[in-house]
Amino acid sequence: MKLTVVGSGAWGTALGLVLAQNGHALTVWGHNAEHLAAAAAARENQRYLPGVPLPADWVYEPELAHAVARSDGLLLSVPSKALRETATRLAGYRGFIISTTKGIETATGQTMCSVLASCASEARLAALSGPSLAAEVARGVPTAVVAASHDPTLARLAQELFHRPSFRVYRCDDLLGVELGGALKNVIAIAAGVCDGLGFGDNSKAALLTRGLAEITRLGVACGARPETFAGLSGLGDLTVTCFSKLSRNRSFGERIGRGETVAEILATTHAAVEGYPTAASALELARRWEVPCPLITEVHALLYAGKNPRQTVADLLNRDFKAEA
Repeated sequence: MKLTVVGSGAWGTALGLVLAQNGHALTVWGHNAEHLAAAAAARENQRYLPGVPLPADWVYEPELAHAVARSDGLLLSVPSKALRETATRLAGYRGFIISTTKGIETATGQTMCSVLASCASEARLAALSGPSLAAEVARGVPTAVVAASHDPTLARLAQELFHRPSFRVYRCDDLLGVELGGALKNVIAIAAGVCDGLGFGDNSKAALLTRGLAEITRLGVACGARPETFAGLSGLGDLTVTCFSKLSRNRSFGERIGRGETVAEILATTHAAVEGYPTAASALELARRWEVPCPLITEVHALLYAGKNPRQTVADLLNRDFKAEA
């Protein structure tokens, strides 16, 4: 197939490699023409995925309309803050779009595929999510993800496009749940990083993951997702790897906060998207809209947007009123 990767970051590049290894012809679009030219010349995404050689036959196209014009389908991998603007430029596209962007739009509370549906209404939509660090996928480390779509034919096609001996793809029809799991876990991962930065141990992180998963599930079900989805790859699986891995941007972001750096200082020195930062605001808005208690999300939001002291955050969480586990 002729496919276009919309977004030239680490994740789009890593998944592009999987597609190329399966024999598909790829065009890569990114918003930065200089970055595209450098990748084409070096055959390497030196900024986001250094040390990984890229195929010589990839086409790098700085004009989005040209990049998608003759493509059978798109792999959309742009930061959540840029998704609506990108999706608006895809209005009228009639192929399929597989989104890998993990986020919730703050103004509307929409997931990424919901935004796509409103902007590119003629496209068939799916989401690809799960515990999949870009650097490991690019190196061929065994990985499993889930493709979610309301269209079972497209979910099966996603399996066929990406499946490799080291990259297994499951399918699911709970698109909302898969997208919410992939987005909300980034907020909990920031909290996990704060634990690391404060010097806490495995007890702390295990408790955080368990209560974080309960919170994600509670909020997701209130939004209309199925509870069992959050026990799968896009819920528990993605939450685990993002909270523990040294490669996780969101965990590393939280660790720096725990060590005393300010949010402004960290954002000024981070060139890759930290999706948990904007998602903390949109998740809290969703929790308020659906009247769902989300103490972890609330405290992470206070850390990020009100400058709350991390140790005070921990004290406030531990000293909440007694309750039954649920």
